Amino acid sequence: MAKPRPFTIKYTVAVPLVLVFVFLTIIFPRSAKFAYDYKKGSPWTHDQLKAEFDFPILKTDEQLREERSRNKSAVIPYYRFRQDVVDNSMRAAGSVELDEYSSLRPHLISALSSIYSHGVVSDEGVKLDKDEDPSTAVMYIHKDKRASKKPASEVYKESDARAKLLSEVSAKHPRVNVDSVFRSKGIYEMVSPNLDYDSKTTELVNAESTSRLSTTQGFVSAGQVIVSEGEIVTSEVAQMLDSYKVEYENNMGYGGPRVMFWIGNALLALVLTVLFFLVIYFLNKRIFLDVRKFWYLVLILLISVFAIMAVNKFAPKFLYMVPLTLTALYLEAFFKNKMILPICVVAFMPLLIFAQNGVPLYVMFTVASVVAVFAFKYFNQGWQQFITAAIVFVSLIITYFSFRFIGMISDDTYKAVLYMFIGSMLNVAGYPLIYLFEKMFGLVSSSRLRELCDTNNPLLRELERKAPGTFQHSLQVMNMADAAARAIDANALLIRAGALYHDIGKMANPSCFIENDSLSGNGSHYHDGLSPKESAVAIIKHVADGLELAKEHNLPDLVTEFIRTHHGTSNTGYFYSKYLSEGGDPNDVDCFYYKGKKPHTKEQVILMICDSVEAASRTLKDNSQETFSEFVENIVEGKIIIGQLDEADISIKQLNTVKEVLKGYLSQLYHDRVVYPGSN
Repeated sequence: MAKPRPFTIKYTVAVPLVLVFVFLTIIFPRSAKFAYDYKKGSPWTHDQLKAEFDFPILKTDEQLREERSRNKSAVIPYYRFRQDVVDNSMRAAGSVELDEYSSLRPHLISALSSIYSHGVVSDEGVKLDKDEDPSTAVMYIHKDKRASKKPASEVYKESDARAKLLSEVSAKHPRVNVDSVFRSKGIYEMVSPNLDYDSKTTELVNAESTSRLSTTQGFVSAGQVIVSEGEIVTSEVAQMLDSYKVEYENNMGYGGPRVMFWIGNALLALVLTVLFFLVIYFLNKRIFLDVRKFWYLVLILLISVFAIMAVNKFAPKFLYMVPLTLTALYLEAFFKNKMILPICVVAFMPLLIFAQNGVPLYVMFTVASVVAVFAFKYFNQGWQQFITAAIVFVSLIITYFSFRFIGMISDDTYKAVLYMFIGSMLNVAGYPLIYLFEKMFGLVSSSRLRELCDTNNPLLRELERKAPGTFQHSLQVMNMADAAARAIDANALLIRAGALYHDIGKMANPSCFIENDSLSGNGSHYHDGLSPKESAVAIIKHVADGLELAKEHNLPDLVTEFIRTHHGTSNTGYFYSKYLSEGGDPNDVDCFYYKGKKPHTKEQVILMICDSVEAASRTLKDNSQETFSEFVENIVEGKIIIGQLDEADISIKQLNTVKEVLKGYLSQLYHDRVVYPGSN
């Protein structure tokens, strides 16, 4: 058994991790996220919140649907009340020299004040749609940090305001030629428009779809209190908060030094990168030694994060449609179950950090990923994948509505359900990419192993036809190795494939092997008349023949290794002993030894032991527990003595577990049977 080597971070580990760090730093958003959590119907638990900028109040989906049903499409213009114009005009009226007409001043100031309270626009008038009736049209006026609706007919044009001023003052002083006084003293020039058309706000607030419906109602000005500490978040307050949040995240962003924002992104990226590293380190640090597997994990992480961040930036409402459960299925193809959930937890974290409704989405996709892996074990062939997709969809729906019922989600339910259905079906469409990844990284997927384990495979059918005894031996080894692999959490699917193909080389000369000895049909044995050397060479050749067949049928290297290692560098014991007992030269025994490789994985070790146990167990005459125990112990001890497990990555504890499983397996396979009495 190989001694554990101390772990050191090599460039093959450092380079991918640096790539992950840089990628995350770049792709993380350049704007800040709204820093407050709130729930409609619950108290506001933060300090008093004031608007940092002007923003429109967005209508809810229900309000928009209702307006569409009424087909209202009028554009309401927005004007800003200019208090400075009013102040300047009133100041000028109060300081103008009227000489003998000073009695006009109080009435002049009163009339100006009344006119400005209604509002004055330029002679172009209020900007309305060409088909809109001016008598019924309305407008919004921003005054005192509030937006109020006002009939457009109540606002004066500039010329009308001057005429109104003349009329009001003349009525108080019928004996004075007020018009002449106003002209000589420049009073008319004191009347200026105090309502300025705000085209930007009008376009923003009245941004409409083809139905030309306004998506907003009202306006909140900078400095206005949105909600106070302890205040219940009513529907109206929640609507203002939602609107403020959208405007904040879309336009406000980060207000501090940009370098600090980059540092924050970099630190967050570093945290996720380190977490990714630690997950692999504590679960299976041997992955770092397999460059292909490690790079594959990096690719899956980057694809998942990119999908989340891209959709969240350009179309966040489609996050429900992103098939993130494919992350789990892509991992399931090449890794054990214990690796899947932790990697998904790290890969989905950008949802939790940056997405709106991040907590529900994070939980939904994490749950769906676990469900997907479980369902895929039973429904993974052809059309059955649609069953897996349906199960994933149901898990998403259940989790979604659980959050909806407690008020943590307020999206359009029908659209969300549709998007989740499409996303679930995309799992079926996206899974075939696993075969591309398999080629790119030289890995063997679980789907490929399942195909290889199908005994209707042409190569296995040929083995069954040419060497039925070897085929039955392989099946028995497969079942025995499967039980041992599951007991120590080894890759049972891989070892099943290895067991089925480890002896395919015997097809080239099946009668050479004892399990197929009856194929000669003439009562003679293949080795009759052969020297021990000739017999040993013929037997050892099945490894080379097997490797040739594996190459011819494109078996994956991972499976081919079982052919090369199942005998390791041991010798053909029977003919080796026979050669020596007949006086053979102990220094000329090279031809009795296999030219393979010693097993280095726990799966290869299990197969080597099970192959020897299954073959030798046929010679047992006693079915007692003691016999089986001693038999298995001797087999394993023999492998250790001749150094076959020197390079194996298996612990003493795991080896002991394998031995106990094999002892139990043999006792069930070869237990004593009841002798049935004969009948007269």
